[in-house]
Amino acid sequence: MTKYIFVTGGVTSSLGKGIISASLAKLLQARGYRVTIQKFDPYINIDPGTLNPYEHGECYVTEDGAETDLDLGHYERFLNTPTSQANNVTTGRIYQHVIERERAGDYLGKTVQVVPHITDEIKRRMRLLGETGEYDIVITELGGTVGDIESLPFIEAVRQLRWELGNNDSLVIHLTLVPYLAAAGELKTKPTQHSVKMLLEYGIQPDILVCRTEHRIGHDIRKKIALFCNVNINAVIESADASSIYDVPLLMLKEQLDKTVLAKLKLSNKNEPDLENWKAFLGRVKNPTAEVKIGLVGKYVELPDAYKSINESFIHAGAQNECKVTVRSIAAESVNNDNVEEKLKGLDGVLVAPGFGERGLEGKIAAIKYVRENNIPFFGICLGMQVAVIEFARNVLGLKDANSYEMDKKTKHPVINLMEDQKNIKNMGGTMRLGAYPCELKKGTKASAIYGKQRISERHRHRYEFNNDYLKQYEKAGMIASGINPDNNLVEIIELKDHPFFVGGQFHPELKSTVANPHPLFVNFVAASLIKAGKR
Repeated sequence: MTKYIFVTGGVTSSLGKGIISASLAKLLQARGYRVTIQKFDPYINIDPGTLNPYEHGECYVTEDGAETDLDLGHYERFLNTPTSQANNVTTGRIYQHVIERERAGDYLGKTVQVVPHITDEIKRRMRLLGETGEYDIVITELGGTVGDIESLPFIEAVRQLRWELGNNDSLVIHLTLVPYLAAAGELKTKPTQHSVKMLLEYGIQPDILVCRTEHRIGHDIRKKIALFCNVNINAVIESADASSIYDVPLLMLKEQLDKTVLAKLKLSNKNEPDLENWKAFLGRVKNPTAEVKIGLVGKYVELPDAYKSINESFIHAGAQNECKVTVRSIAAESVNNDNVEEKLKGLDGVLVAPGFGERGLEGKIAAIKYVRENNIPFFGICLGMQVAVIEFARNVLGLKDANSYEMDKKTKHPVINLMEDQKNIKNMGGTMRLGAYPCELKKGTKASAIYGKQRISERHRHRYEFNNDYLKQYEKAGMIASGINPDNNLVEIIELKDHPFFVGGQFHPELKSTVANPHPLFVNFVAASLIKAGKR
């Protein structure tokens, strides 16, 4: 029978439930267990697809085209296994389903209420992955903080589900904060006590407490927390600040979180976790032999989580190249033709980030023109690729008012156009080209050499495409369409013939980069930047 682990958070948000969940899953996976993680978010949006990145960080897209929470990116990067629509559920999706059933008459005239109808639907979705027979353990992370009004139905559903599952088939891990008061010179356990007390009021006794802290938690503090929170002292786990999120699985191993979990679930811990490849990766991250400076030009650079997967992909690619990748964020709006040289000074490569809307467009064009003309390695993702197409049209093909139809509906030269199947869409949510699509690579191109094969699959999230009416002009002038979707002939990858590294992808390669499998485009972009820096 599948075992269930629920991870809740208390005291404050942003304590790292996603990293703790992914780290525990990594340890259990390394012991030979089949593990998956799912995230339940309490907001009323159906999914984060229509949220501004400043609201909720990046929107992570799965293979099957679900727009999901960025924590699913951590799950995939740690476990090296794909997630799906079933791995991320929001309050909005729960209520939408229940209301649709009510409209269809499925409740036979009953009064539809939070209990039992909403909680039943939450429980059904919590068990979906476990019922496939593919997993030994399902870890469910509950978004938000215990005590939030919107989180209550999820907490109640966990209480009911634990009762239904019976002993030894589920447990609750509660992540709390043990703050250090500098004036008093001591750690304080009271916030943790109050958080657990609130959980108890809702009918849930946590089995394990993971305590986030800036300072080491001594035996006396653990003993006090255990006493006041009704847990064993060995179930009080220290989670001290780490220099890298990739350190956390090893820190949790040292704290024996995985052993404590297996003991409570009555599962064998005979197999010691095989983490040799993970430790080798960490060794390369912490002992680089060189450094490269990459500029990330984007709209949302003030919030690191807006480009979370890109930043993590650079860590993976840096480890593969045994170098440190220092990413310098550059606000696209701040760049123009007069200051572009100063803005990009000292960089070994430039990545132009994905996004939507006109803001920062001219700055991105100025940056791409500069790196194209000065042979600086360039990598464009989604809108970044489209802006490279616009820049080339204006400055090489002589199409001065060339633009994307997204930015200028009246442009004479829409070198980036709205996809045919997008033209009659009115609803914005979940209607883009989403998820994995195939791509055929042309032989003899840089893209073909990078991937080492002719057919690939990459994840998409866009409405606009390269306008094939202009393709011959581009290829004649030296910009090659090196990747084509075989089903609809859409251009997926562009590259320049006579340039050290100038590649743009209509897809999002950062979504498929993991610790075990760094993405080849990022690996080769970093390698090209190392050559530019004179370090290879």
